[in-house]
Amino acid sequence: MFRHCRIKFSIVRWAILISGVIVRISRIWLLTLATIALAAAPLRAEEINAPHSRWQDDSQNATPDTQSPAVADKKPETAHAPESATPNPVPSNIQLTPAPATPSEQSQREKAEQQLKAQEKQRVLGVVPSFNVSYLNDAASLTRTQKIRLAFRSSVDPVTFGVALVVAGYHEADNDQSGFPWGAKGYGERAGAAYLDTFSSNMIGNGILPALLHQDPRYFRLGHGSKTHRVLYAAAMAVVCKHDNTGKWEPNYSNIAGNIASGALSNLYYPGNNSGVGLTISNGMIVTAEGAFGAMFQEFWPDISRKLFHKDPTQGRDAAATAADSAKQKGEKQ
Repeated sequence: MFRHCRIKFSIVRWAILISGVIVRISRIWLLTLATIALAAAPLRAEEINAPHSRWQDDSQNATPDTQSPAVADKKPETAHAPESATPNPVPSNIQLTPAPATPSEQSQREKAEQQLKAQEKQRVLGVVPSFNVSYLNDAASLTRTQKIRLAFRSSVDPVTFGVALVVAGYHEADNDQSGFPWGAKGYGERAGAAYLDTFSSNMIGNGILPALLHQDPRYFRLGHGSKTHRVLYAAAMAVVCKHDNTGKWEPNYSNIAGNIASGALSNLYYPGNNSGVGLTISNGMIVTAEGAFGAMFQEFWPDISRKLFHKDPTQGRDAAATAADSAKQKGEKQ
């Protein structure tokens, strides 16, 4: 009897624990969706107002040849309108629609979609997602929707949940987050906090901010050159990124600000002794530095895969780039 009561009590306790974690995750998701809606509002306003301004320009620049016969048959004394007259308002029965995308813009979007689908199949050892890595230096720029979709895809991958459980187990064993209770309840809260850290960091730093600032959130592998040059290149990518369309390098405001903003949000669900302004900024910088080490691993992973597993994730792109470098060096010597 007592044993059955203990089992029932454990089941209820775990149910309450899981529901608490779900509530916390839902709060972050709702906040993220609200931010996305606010970010998309100016774009919709521009799409609505742009055709209206074009209609006014066309009406003001109309020539006498395009006027109707009724206007052409007007008498001379009534042909001149007073200077204070204003143009007629847009008729209410005319529906203004956004201008359709040009063929070049549509082909660019389709090209980016094809490349994005290929990226979403990339995994280290067939398990760990590597969706934010591009093996193409001239990859097409992503749209706002594609950036947010890529960030969300990485955030809800099963491996992301598994990593959060492992991180929670490490902190539980080390007991370095004293604000959380010990036992199953504390482990569940640590796991939820670890996942929310990853989710908010991905959505803000790799989705929302890149969409607003027109920055590409992906890591573009170098894949050739000396090892020292590649290490320095990978480390720099934590604070440098490509601008959309132009492809020019610029400070990676999205990644840095996203890590700090994620740390600020963590104050909502971390205990008081594990939060604060100073800790938020320092944790943001630590996460940025960890991203540099992650970029180094992604830079050399195809080399490791080719040597140990005889598989080339780049499908020969690294070999082609190396051959081009060799040919260039021979041409310079001659």
